[in-house]
Amino acid sequence: MQAPIAFARAIADETRFRVVHLLHERVLCVCELADILELPQSTLSSHLRVIARAGMLDCERRGKWLFYRVKPSFRPLLRVLFKHFQSTPAEDKALASDQRKALRRVDCRDAECCPSPAMKTSSPSRK
Repeated sequence: MQAPIAFARAIADETRFRVVHLLHERVLCVCELADILELPQSTLSSHLRVIARAGMLDCERRGKWLFYRVKPSFRPLLRVLFKHFQSTPAEDKALASDQRKALRRVDCRDAECCPSPAMKTSSPSRK
């Protein structure tokens, strides 16, 4: 019974929901997530720990950078949840803004601070 409770806890917070939404379709490092969500890395790391404890994340270390993505086994469930719980226009605007920021941030990944991850959104789990 712990798995569904950990899952619910992982997505019950607005920031964690936004993190999961971002990592649902792409691989991002902690510094990219921090930039996109405008959060200190320490705060973001605390949120990532809760999501990881729920077993929802794959993680890859590349040098000093940690890259995260939602595990493929959770994607169908999240797709259904995202579709079922359609957001209000204000929430849609925030999630759409997150997505635009993520695209811009990933486009300049190598020029900014992070190397590109080896793991891709569709690759198998690595830990």
